[in-house]
Amino acid sequence: MEEIKDREQLKSYLQAHKIESIFNAPLLSHLSLYSFDQGELICSQGDPAQFLYVLVKGKLKIYTTSAEGKTLILSFKTPLEVIGDIEYLRDIEIINTVEAVSPVCMIGVHHRWLKKYGSDYAPLLQFLLDIITQKFTVKSNTLSFNLLYPVEVRLASYLLAVSFDESDSLFKEQISISIKDTANLIRTSARHLNRVIGQFCAEGLIERNKGFILIKDREGLRALAGENIYE
Repeated sequence: MEEIKDREQLKSYLQAHKIESIFNAPLLSHLSLYSFDQGELICSQGDPAQFLYVLVKGKLKIYTTSAEGKTLILSFKTPLEVIGDIEYLRDIEIINTVEAVSPVCMIGVHHRWLKKYGSDYAPLLQFLLDIITQKFTVKSNTLSFNLLYPVEVRLASYLLAVSFDESDSLFKEQISISIKDTANLIRTSARHLNRVIGQFCAEGLIERNKGFILIKDREGLRALAGENIYE
């Protein structure tokens, strides 16, 4: 993590995402802009929660780890998204681990300033309420998606989610995937997933090579996934 000490850039992100109004003047002065490298952890499950982050650029992966060390990817997030909202409101430890899938920019504010200046500021509270209800809606849609759509559609959606955003010059054609984690996320068996990957290879959508997937036909995957993307 690196703090970007550029107030103009911070202001430009606030304006671009139309979130200046959710922070009052005292809180605005305590906002900071942070950058995270690809693969860097933003926060880890079980750690004390200290910051509320607003994702303004890049893509995040959110996952949980069981007591036995098994990991389960829960979702991928792109702007505009908030990390640490539930932890702040409930005053609890970090629920899930959050990792940067691409280079990421986050606006952060420490809990001490939120509690001092934002605990009764209606625009901020309304914003957090909107974000949290949206998360519940997305979770419900994802559960329905896993029940209603075949593995082919779910895998195409997953591959699109883990690749970078081409519009931001971050599109990455070759990605590394874990068969076990991917199967857990899209709710299928590793054996079935391997069969579908083989099918995609035969159809020219992807190429598999030593743990990596090379996306050869992004538009073909998009047509297969439709509007159903894991986010």
